[in-house]
Amino acid sequence: MVNSMLEAAAPTASAGSGLTGMILPLVLMFAIFYFLLIRPQQKKSKTRNSMLSALKKGDKVVTIGGLHGTILEISDDIVILRVNDVTKLTFDRGSISHAVNSSEVETKEA
Repeated sequence: MVNSMLEAAAPTASAGSGLTGMILPLVLMFAIFYFLLIRPQQKKSKTRNSMLSALKKGDKVVTIGGLHGTILEISDDIVILRVNDVTKLTFDRGSISHAVNSSEVETKEA
């Protein structure tokens, strides 16, 4: 009778370690996802938002669609680009992919 009580108590002790054994891999998976996926995406988003807020009149930019132009006017959510001498196009501020440095343009032309 004592043996049956001991045998019944033994699985509950190992069940506690089994729960820890199940939680540890989940925590490790979350940590891996955080450092490989979530954190780099947050860093990229922060960099993009700072670039968009730093745009000013006269900057050369490229839109998401690949259109190159110079900013003529800029507001909180609208950007007017000059594509050539006569063409002006209006875009959302979020459609700007990146700003182009004048040194990048000079090296590509040379």
